[in-house]
Amino acid sequence: MARPIRKAVFPVGGLGIRFLPATKAMPKEMLTVVDKPLIHYAVEEARAAGIEEFIFVTGRGKSAIEDHFDLSHELQQTLAAKGKTEEIEQLRSWLPGPGRVAYTRQQEPLGLGHAVWCARNLVGDEPFAVVLADDLVLSETPCLKQLADVHGETGGNVVAVTEVPRESTNRYGILDIANDDGRLVEVAGLVEKPDPAAAPSTLSIIGRYILLPQVFDRLARLKRGAGGEIQLTDALAEMIGAAPFHGLRFEGERFDCGSKVDYLRANIAFALDRDDLRSEVAAFLRSFCSDLALHDR
Repeated sequence: MARPIRKAVFPVGGLGIRFLPATKAMPKEMLTVVDKPLIHYAVEEARAAGIEEFIFVTGRGKSAIEDHFDLSHELQQTLAAKGKTEEIEQLRSWLPGPGRVAYTRQQEPLGLGHAVWCARNLVGDEPFAVVLADDLVLSETPCLKQLADVHGETGGNVVAVTEVPRESTNRYGILDIANDDGRLVEVAGLVEKPDPAAAPSTLSIIGRYILLPQVFDRLARLKRGAGGEIQLTDALAEMIGAAPFHGLRFEGERFDCGSKVDYLRANIAFALDRDDLRSEVAAFLRSFCSDLALHDR
């Protein structure tokens, strides 16, 4: 029986260049979808999957993330003075408990594989999750919980996968498929950002992983791959055959919030998913689309 997944790594050291100037003085992971930062959704998803320890791999200028997952005594005192007990409970209810959050620095931006390797001493010798906050998934069952359930059945490495246009394979880690039952894929190989003509499939990894700790041994070689970076995909490819490796076509809709268009789509989709916002947002969209159609005539 596979060991339960207790720890999750959140690589949050990126610069967020595609969202400048918004990210000049604010971490990209603190960009909000409706009223929560992206990293907040990522931690909520991890908690729903049974994660107990939250490991952030940060860089310079990321202190807002640390502050977000800490108590704000001044704010609580101000709210208490105004009798805002419901707001105080909302602030405290989602915070991980004392000692559940840890931070480590990635001093140089050397790629996702390097960021994960930086967390090795905090993870130790147990399977763990990796969650990229840029990838937001709207689903009935949280995406990481879906992966954790599969890991409980199969063991080994499990990654979330989705189809991408063939012309876009040079932007993703792409699977070479051994077997495919329509939901679960047995992985025969992995290629980081292959040319569309050479891509073994159009099935791409998104920012959800459950990994065995042996990946740290591969990453420790600090071998450079695509883009001159230390690629997590390359380290995972070296593990194929040594342990089970599966890709899960997860239930839900994924939004790549590193893209401005998908970020806007995520705000609309998550607003429509909320009972307190759905009717007003839907009414605005109907009116806006009607006006747009008249304008385009």
